[in-house]
Amino acid sequence: MPTATGTVRTMPLTIRLVVPAASDMQALGEGVASVLQPGDVVALTGDLGAGKTTFVQGAARGLGVEDGRVTSPTFTLVKEYRGRFPVYHLDVYRLDRIQEVIDLGFEELLDPDGVAFVEWGDAIEGLLPEEHLELLLRTRADDDVRSAVLTGGSGWSVRWEHLEAAVAQWREPGA
Repeated sequence: MPTATGTVRTMPLTIRLVVPAASDMQALGEGVASVLQPGDVVALTGDLGAGKTTFVQGAARGLGVEDGRVTSPTFTLVKEYRGRFPVYHLDVYRLDRIQEVIDLGFEELLDPDGVAFVEWGDAIEGLLPEEHLELLLRTRADDDVRSAVLTGGSGWSVRWEHLEAAVAQWREPGA
């Protein structure tokens, strides 16, 4: 849709999902991993305990990382794994300032030959590449089911149909 200045503004691409169990969260991660390419960044946001690390465990498995190796980087801040290409798993929850993320070597972790998963990525959105994929996870008070929203910018349009197919079984009814 053209703006008043004639430029075209694109709306983000969005998929709404329902994830009933931890095993589904891992499988969702594996599905998303099937469309990831070197240089991609996935920002994980949402509720504490909603399944961010569980998602990364599945995604890492889908990227060829040995099962059981992925653990939360909450206290180490960054973990690197070897799969088909480097997999970086960051948790910026405990960092108070953007400068701490920069000091951590964040820009070097945006390896064009690897994939980065950033838990609490919304806290450093200004440092993330414009075309990152975001996964928002929410818990429901009455059960263990999680709601999830995947959002990507226009750079994802080429792969969006493949992503939709990879996560189709968790698609929110009516969405």
